Amino acid sequence: MRILFIGTVEFSLQALEKIVDLGGNVIGVCTKEKSVYNSDYADLTPISQKHNIPCKNIVDINSKESINWIRELQPDVIFCFGWSTLVKRELLKLPRMGIVGFHPSILPENRGRHPIIWSLALGLKKTGATFFIMDEGADSGDILSQKEIDITLDDNASSLYQKITKSALLQIENFLPKMINDSYNLYEQDHSQANEWRKRSMPDGEIDFRMSSRTIYNLVRALTRPYVGSHIIYDGKVVSIWKVSECKCQHDNFEPGKVLDVSLKGIKVKTGDAAILIQEHEFEELPAVGEYI
Repeated sequence: MRILFIGTVEFSLQALEKIVDLGGNVIGVCTKEKSVYNSDYADLTPISQKHNIPCKNIVDINSKESINWIRELQPDVIFCFGWSTLVKRELLKLPRMGIVGFHPSILPENRGRHPIIWSLALGLKKTGATFFIMDEGADSGDILSQKEIDITLDDNASSLYQKITKSALLQIENFLPKMINDSYNLYEQDHSQANEWRKRSMPDGEIDFRMSSRTIYNLVRALTRPYVGSHIIYDGKVVSIWKVSECKCQHDNFEPGKVLDVSLKGIKVKTGDAAILIQEHEFEELPAVGEYI
């Protein structure tokens, strides 16, 4: 089975390494020289060179140049893990076994953009790792492999990314030999159960202290590294917030956003229902007790 690999993020790199280690016949790699969209960007060139795999930096995966390069390699299947644009019909129809995509959710639930961030920001208790055969929709193709993954209150973007990656690599170990032996099974998604998460923008990451402490906590852990971070606007500047914890507040008559305490432990701020302790941040100058942020 001739495998063409497409990817440009840290998960792509680990998945490619796993496929090579399992003896997969990777005959080409498409990646990006750089990415302004992926904070977890990873360069696949070194591993491609290490294993003497032809590698091409791609801007538009659906361009004639890209498709012609892929077609000349005659792949039986394409693995597309960690690519920020939709693959169109001409490329979808090129390999005889189709294109295997990956989505970190329990499809058909939670299709669409930023699934790790949304799952944490919404305080979900479960997510998943799903491999599927790509079609012209968004995350709507037949499922090849799927595992549920628990989300704990202590999880953040980094730890959940690692959990999902660990599961996905084990899933590859399971389904790759079956694909090589043509003994794999697919099952159709129940489209009636589908929803689609929208693309997030910078205002979605702004902390409003009128929110509950739990909502703020979820937002911060969702956007922490390797992502862009949540933020507040202080003194006309964007201040990134990387870690917070929930805490109690005895002052029910204090307004949200009031700084209650500043210490080595962090900056304690009144929220809509209690308080939050800002533990990791990028304040150039700390706010004063009694100030509003």
